[in-house]
Amino acid sequence: MIANDESMEPWMKELLQEGSSGDSQPVKTEKQARILAAAIEVFAAKGYAGSSTSEIAQRAGVAEGTIFRHYRTKKDLLVSIVTPAMMRMMAPFVIRGFGDVLDAEHDSFEQFVRRMIDNRIEFVSRNKRLFRIVAQELPFHPEMREQFKSIILTQVLARMTVVVENFQRAGKIASMPPHTVARLTASTLIGYVLPRMLVAGEAAWDDEAEREATVSFLVKGLSP
Repeated sequence: MIANDESMEPWMKELLQEGSSGDSQPVKTEKQARILAAAIEVFAAKGYAGSSTSEIAQRAGVAEGTIFRHYRTKKDLLVSIVTPAMMRMMAPFVIRGFGDVLDAEHDSFEQFVRRMIDNRIEFVSRNKRLFRIVAQELPFHPEMREQFKSIILTQVLARMTVVVENFQRAGKIASMPPHTVARLTASTLIGYVLPRMLVAGEAAWDDEAEREATVSFLVKGLSP
């Protein structure tokens, strides 16, 4: 069965309310909503390559032929429906949760980094399916990479660059091109948060040590 209202992540609820076509209209039918929600769960759990339309149909409680009446292929379901909708919604979700950290006053660059880590961990924890799909499929779908780059990276890096410039004017971090510092900071944080999401709980993952190593790497590497 597909996720109920209580287990749905916030982005999923907004996606189903908005609709799969991005026209701000509700999903046209209950079956379409069930198909979309089931596809999200299956893609998140098994990835695109490991999923089948028959499993999506079973989870949605519809005949497999019903999927093909709405979405021509499995690829169409991911790229033409799920992916564009996710990408349109990820930017507001990212900025909405990130804005408080980016706009706040910080005593040090280290404090800023730690606040960003805490903020992003909370965000990812509330939207695990979304990030599993994105992390699994970005390398294999150019359409998704282009949307991710244009919609998300551009907005987030622009906001982070402003923060970096403030620290540089105060002499608190190295005088490098601000956009470069923002990019290095963002990629380093992603390099901690993403593996944490994928392997958290495994014996080989020492979360406290990994977090402190990430903070130390950025703070020492960007010291003036």
